[in-house]
Amino acid sequence: MINTDQIKPDMPVVCSQDGQFATVDHMEGSNIIKLTRDKAGQHHYIPLSWVISTEDGKVKVDRPGDQAMQEWSTTPPIV
Repeated sequence: MINTDQIKPDMPVVCSQDGQFATVDHMEGSNIIKLTRDKAGQHHYIPLSWVISTEDGKVKVDRPGDQAMQEWSTTPPIV
């Protein structure tokens, strides 16, 4: 189980291949990570269920970066 207290603003978000594809803005509730704005000024959201570790000061997810960027949300989920 991931300890959400370890997920902090400005942490890099890395894919299953260890490449950074995003940066944490902050936790949104208890199970959504809001990412910082991209070059187009858009925030993205990923579910905590994707996260497999928060070691080495990085949030590591369970999928390749390309897949994560296709599946992330541009609007906060309705809770």
